[in-house]
Amino acid sequence: MTTPDPKKSSASSLDSKLEAEIEAALGDMSLDDMMDVSDTKRAAPAAPGQQVGGRGGGSQREEKTGLIVDVRDREVYVEFGPKSQGVCPLDHFSEPPQPGTKENFLVDRYDRKEGLLILTRPGSVQKAEWESLEIGQTVEARCTGVNKGGLEMEVAKHRAFMPAGQVDVRHIAELEVFVGEKMPCEVIELDRQRGRIILSRRSVLEAERGRLRENLLENLEVGQQLPAVITSIQPYGAFADLGGMDGLIHISDLSYERINDPSEVVKEGDQVEVRVLKIDTAQDPPRIGLGLKQTMSDPYEEKAGAISEGDEVTGKVTKLMAFGAFVELSPGVEGLIHISELSHERVHKVSSVVKPGELVKVKVVSVDHDNRRIGLSLKQMATKEQSENFDRGEDPEMRKLKAQLSEKFGELKGGLG
Repeated sequence: MTTPDPKKSSASSLDSKLEAEIEAALGDMSLDDMMDVSDTKRAAPAAPGQQVGGRGGGSQREEKTGLIVDVRDREVYVEFGPKSQGVCPLDHFSEPPQPGTKENFLVDRYDRKEGLLILTRPGSVQKAEWESLEIGQTVEARCTGVNKGGLEMEVAKHRAFMPAGQVDVRHIAELEVFVGEKMPCEVIELDRQRGRIILSRRSVLEAERGRLRENLLENLEVGQQLPAVITSIQPYGAFADLGGMDGLIHISDLSYERINDPSEVVKEGDQVEVRVLKIDTAQDPPRIGLGLKQTMSDPYEEKAGAISEGDEVTGKVTKLMAFGAFVELSPGVEGLIHISELSHERVHKVSSVVKPGELVKVKVVSVDHDNRRIGLSLKQMATKEQSENFDRGEDPEMRKLKAQLSEKFGELKGGLG
């Protein structure tokens, strides 16, 4: 019995998923309907033995680190060993590299005539020609239109298609923003006989994010402060892109003020400064905990120092709990009215005395700056006049007791008479 090759099974599964995505993107349309018929007729027939169709879930080209030995005639010469040399176009570099430095390269093919490896830089974009297009190649393409399944593209003067799921690493609600734009894309399917080209911008972005992620994790430290972009908002917090990978800002680390939803503080696309609170590389992918409020001054430290035991202050009720009510005394500074301090009467339900958003005047009964706790009392704000004018003779139970005693002993003297 033959044991199945797990790599082949994985590739087959990836093919199936991509095929399903393309078919779902096309819907009732035929891909041929999206291709320029005249282009298809002009397409050169496949050479004998040449692959005319196929699909790649990503570039299979080998990546190697080489030593730059020379730069001449718009070409960069690279050495990988005594018997392994290659050449890469100079325009794949943002600026001419210095001989003696090391760089990473992708091996496109081996030129037997010249005895050189033909190289490209990872992430570099090539001006494509129809005859030289290959699966896994990164090319520059232009978006010419949008349909319900994705983007209509043009590459090497031929029409191509990019499924919506291959446009970005995240969902893009309005694909129209790409019309007229040029972008680097990977050729993930190519059929020369039919003139069929399927492109993916997502695979290029994922490869770039992978390189950025490795560099980020090598240099990331707890306590660092760095820029980020809010990418997603959830009930429990907001995800922020650090440039290669996302971290989570928990709702409790978004603001010093008590909030009910992260959208009260941030929205998708916001550029923010965050502080790294936690790095967990034991998880795959690694988990990074971030803080937004930690980049701001702490209002408690600024304002709570002026609050002392015995002060009478006004605040807004922010949250009700079974054990009491939280009151905001100033932005970022809260105190707690324990249920026992709400009223002189027994309180069974906090909401029967105070409501969220209500302004109340309270007395500070305790201050614990080390644990950031301020105890408040509502019942102690009863005025002395109310206490002194508390007429026990009007109490129905007291009147009943006095009547019973008068019947038994006659006219009463002293405190009850």
